Amino acid sequence: MTIQSLGVGSGLALDDLVTQLLNAERAPKEARLKDKEEKIQSEISALGQIKSKLSDFKDSVDDLRNDSDINGREPTITNPSEDKEVFTAEASGSALRGEYKVAITQLASGSRIETADAAFTSGTDKVLTDGAGDTTMTFKINGSTSTDETFTINVKQNMTLAQLREAINKSENNFGVNANIIDTGTAAGAKLVFTSDVTGFGKDLVIVNDGDRGELEKLATTNSAESATYLSPVKAAQDALATVDGILVRSDTNTFENTIQNVSFEATEESPFDTDGTTRLESTLEIGFDRKGLESKVRDFVDNYNKIIKDIKSLTRYGSSELEDDGALAGDSMLRGISSSLASVVGSSVDNSPLGSLFGMGIELTSDGKLEIGDLDYGLGSGQERLEKALEENFDDIAKLFTDEDQGIATRLYEITKEYTSYSGLLTLRERSAKDDKDQLQDERERFETRMFNYEQILRDRYLNLDQTVARLNQTGSALLASLGQ
Repeated sequence: MTIQSLGVGSGLALDDLVTQLLNAERAPKEARLKDKEEKIQSEISALGQIKSKLSDFKDSVDDLRNDSDINGREPTITNPSEDKEVFTAEASGSALRGEYKVAITQLASGSRIETADAAFTSGTDKVLTDGAGDTTMTFKINGSTSTDETFTINVKQNMTLAQLREAINKSENNFGVNANIIDTGTAAGAKLVFTSDVTGFGKDLVIVNDGDRGELEKLATTNSAESATYLSPVKAAQDALATVDGILVRSDTNTFENTIQNVSFEATEESPFDTDGTTRLESTLEIGFDRKGLESKVRDFVDNYNKIIKDIKSLTRYGSSELEDDGALAGDSMLRGISSSLASVVGSSVDNSPLGSLFGMGIELTSDGKLEIGDLDYGLGSGQERLEKALEENFDDIAKLFTDEDQGIATRLYEITKEYTSYSGLLTLRERSAKDDKDQLQDERERFETRMFNYEQILRDRYLNLDQTVARLNQTGSALLASLGQ
């Protein structure tokens, strides 16, 4: 039935009455739906927040449990001259502490080849004019079988020296050969100079005249059969040489890997000479524990743990008074379970570490569930004192405390947080359930609006009949009064 304007016939305020009845019916139910919606939305927001924070914590403990340098060594280099840094060094976590005397006596370098004097007058000289067509030249490293250390260029008829240089330098397979033209300004004319980045004794650049063309003998080191010798390196490739505690060591690059076990050092320049002009001055390389780096990682772990505990407490708290709101997930059992599980791990023992537990390295679990490196002395020294002692006497055992694959603190914390934050984790499932509740609430709202629409129609039909009845009575009354002459 079409909804009509009420009260026109009777003069009664029936529209207002219907509105008041509708409001009286709508208000409590709408308030209930609104409260329910706010609660669900608050739950979704809080679950998303804690899931995000817990995921960040998971990432931090994942980095910690997989940190191969958690017990890193710190190389310290003392050079004989402050303005010369002759080498840099790195050490793995398994390197032994020690002190070494190191001198760099020679840097690794690649080979250098030059064309002969007067072979060319300028960069515009043509390198191939015999009319026999194009050919190729191959560049490779002596003795190498690697395809990464060979490339071939096309040499075209009437190609100039400058064009040949560009073809070499721009080859997409060039492994480190640089060609350059030096105009001597003398009778020696222009020289094409080849330099190779490949270092190491015997690793000289080889330039093959693939077509055995006579004109190209001025630019190659050998023929296609590699049986002839044309150009020879003016500088041969060489190894880097150094002495470690007086022992000569060598490397085909400037990096010495595992010359000292689990230590690598890279030569950057030759060590300066002593006053006699022949003896190289030695630098001191000390391999020690990276105490500062490890302490920073330990303190970061404490901070990250306390952040997640603080967030959980904030979301699950009950207001201490009517003026203080409850947390969005006040008293939530799942979040309390997360907090309890985390506390159980950080308070547990690790058999594979002599430190035994976090307490053994100065980290204590406080009454409010957080971690701290405390100042109180329990007869074993304060937390800070125990941490310093662990860093000095049990450096490698700290790593086991966190990274042991079975009992490590970081390892177990990662598994717990993964259980809650993964795609099929408990928090994710809870979040989906809350979103489903929100969808159902929307359906409930739509059904409620339909009921209210139907209820309004019923009211209007009911009061429309009243309006029409009163209108007829008024008309009858008016007609009677008129007939009586009133």
